[in-house]
Amino acid sequence: MEPEHPFLAYPLYGLALLYAEQGKEEQAEALYQQVLYIDEQALGPEHPDVAYPLNDLAKLYTEQSRYAEAEPLYQRALHIWEQAWGSEHPEVANVLEHMAELNVRQGKHEQAESYLQRACTIFEQHLGQTHPETVKARSLYHNLLERQSRAAKL
Repeated sequence: MEPEHPFLAYPLYGLALLYAEQGKEEQAEALYQQVLYIDEQALGPEHPDVAYPLNDLAKLYTEQSRYAEAEPLYQRALHIWEQAWGSEHPEVANVLEHMAELNVRQGKHEQAESYLQRACTIFEQHLGQTHPETVKARSLYHNLLERQSRAAKL
């Protein structure tokens, strides 16, 4: 089987996730890029499955403080999922949550707050108030508001 065969994308993606979890960032990055290439060739650049490696590669870049590289990947993943599933889909909320983290790391708290508000609303509407994703998003939002309040007092 050729290294760009579409059947390889899924297991390579799983391996990339594992490498990222283990802190093997270079290996994870290479595999995310390979999966992205395979998916774009096999499915087209606007297919919803293309957004998964985009989102995870952007997360990796965010963790490495490579913000300028992360942002367009998040934007592209957001655009793909909004076009495919609508602006209120839980995957949209997922990428919004990650975009908020990117903005927090850059000190862009107002933009992060906006992303987290939207993510919380989507998760609550589609998953319910007690779902772990909703609870996590609300916790992140609450922590951001607390940080902003403490910073305003200084």
